[in-house]
Amino acid sequence: MVQTNTKLRAGAIGIGALSESSGVNIETIRYYERIGLLPAPPRSAGRHRLYGDAHRQRLVFIRRARELGFSLEEVRTLLGLGGGHVLTCGEVEALAQRHIAAIREKVRDLKRLERILSDLAARCTGQTVPECPILDGLNAESSTAQR
Repeated sequence: MVQTNTKLRAGAIGIGALSESSGVNIETIRYYERIGLLPAPPRSAGRHRLYGDAHRQRLVFIRRARELGFSLEEVRTLLGLGGGHVLTCGEVEALAQRHIAAIREKVRDLKRLERILSDLAARCTGQTVPECPILDGLNAESSTAQR
């Protein structure tokens, strides 16, 4: 369907300009359209996508949510695209609290991995020898990653 609204066309931008203004890659914009996070824009007579400011604002929201580590499904929920109702502030907070808990778990895991790898690296003498504590640790049958 060709959009004939001249007001939209006057303020419309192409996908390249949208990408630049939102900080979202062109292929990612197309992907978000395919999965329904970004509504399909009207098209020109030449079939070029014509994006408006609402598209840019939504992309900035999605980009920022992704930068904060929210999954695409969580972003979908935050945008109110799932569940058939508008989220309350309490529901958004609950989602954010679950996300915070997951982040804290990842931080604990990363700290544990850092400690294990640091311990292995500290055993390395830097000499040219047949044994390497780091490689030995990686080859060990009983995983030091369990510590």
